[in-house]
Amino acid sequence: MKKTVLMILALGLVRATFAQNTAADLDSAMKAYQKVQHFNGTILVAKNGQVLLKKGYGYKNFRAGTLNDTQTVYMIASVTKQFTSAVVLKLVEQHKLALTDKLSKYFPAYPNGHKITIYNLLTHTAGIPDYTQDSVFMATHKGLKVSQALIQYNKADFAPGTDWKYSNQGYQLLGEIIGKVTGRTYFQAVRQYIFRPLHMTHSGFDFANLKSNEKATGYWTYPGDEKSQEASIIDSAGSFSAGAIYSTVGDLYKWHLGLQAHKIIPKALIDQAYTPFKNHYGFGWFVDSLYGKRVLSHSGDTFGFKSNIARITEDDVCVILLNNIEDEEMRGPLTNDILAILYHQPYKLPIYRKEIQLSQATLKKYVGTYELAPQFSLDVILDGGQLWIQPTGQPRSQIYPEKENFFFSKVVDGQVEFVPDASGNIVSIIVYQGGRQMPPGKKVK
Repeated sequence: MKKTVLMILALGLVRATFAQNTAADLDSAMKAYQKVQHFNGTILVAKNGQVLLKKGYGYKNFRAGTLNDTQTVYMIASVTKQFTSAVVLKLVEQHKLALTDKLSKYFPAYPNGHKITIYNLLTHTAGIPDYTQDSVFMATHKGLKVSQALIQYNKADFAPGTDWKYSNQGYQLLGEIIGKVTGRTYFQAVRQYIFRPLHMTHSGFDFANLKSNEKATGYWTYPGDEKSQEASIIDSAGSFSAGAIYSTVGDLYKWHLGLQAHKIIPKALIDQAYTPFKNHYGFGWFVDSLYGKRVLSHSGDTFGFKSNIARITEDDVCVILLNNIEDEEMRGPLTNDILAILYHQPYKLPIYRKEIQLSQATLKKYVGTYELAPQFSLDVILDGGQLWIQPTGQPRSQIYPEKENFFFSKVVDGQVEFVPDASGNIVSIIVYQGGRQMPPGKKVK
């Protein structure tokens, strides 16, 4: 009996030591990301039911001098989609709708609605077009529900089920369907089926009108920068069931625990949500693998806020990152480094790089188009006295000089080196991403 007690005590000591060491490593990593890439938010990391790190970093409100903490409330943007999919699955469990239901059942006038299923909407395979990018249509069709606008727009990106395209409008249609089926608003349905049962008392929808000292102010860039500005708040009626929710790391951890224990959705249905159809996407979850483990994740991005949740269900691992800066990236290197620490894998923390000043004449030398691969190039642009890069089909981002011909990003772990010939003319560019060196890209114009 005494030997058994000693073994239990020893095991408890080992677990406590592991937790302390892991928490210290996680905190060190977060401090590095805070210093180098200006992480400004709150993190929660848990494994096997034990919270290893729950802490705020940086400013909740820079002007007021208040700091982020474990109670800070953030917009979570597209992380909302997994809540929308959960309500849909709850209604499936109650036999109020089916994944095979056609869109025409709820919107008879919808073009080709008899070919689009609830399953297509959940998996972004419905071919729903993004009419909000059509400025002419938007100017003449204001104040419509998404379903009404799409019916009038009368276009499709592809035949249902044949391709994949991320669609906020598809998830907004799901929100309207939830309203039709339940006889309640989407917001009321989420509260009824998820927030109340899981006691998520710090989560809601109308962030613009939230009266709370814990509410974070959203910023475009790090609030300590001179050029940083407060971001406007997206109206919850606009983002709706695709991105309206606000929450805290504590509430989102309750969400994780509720999913783990199948408190909201039975295992058979939640397994469908975790099963990818196309492009590694299930129902409101990206499904990938790391270290031989299945990783479920989703990020969110809206004016002034970014978020990411990553879960490894077999080990009860949950990583929640909430940030009140728009230009901070969390889904890739930061989340992966946290998981590397948890699984004792190699990881590389970001390196602090100091920006220097270069003349406009020097910066102009680097402007041009560099071909990195067939059909893929990198445009280097001088705008507002600053250098920017824009990969083919992607948004542009600013780069900062560390040396005369070596620049770095403050958003991701990426650098670019401009290579001159013997005469000093720039002839190529080398891209470094995540510690890897890409083949040189020739300057083509």
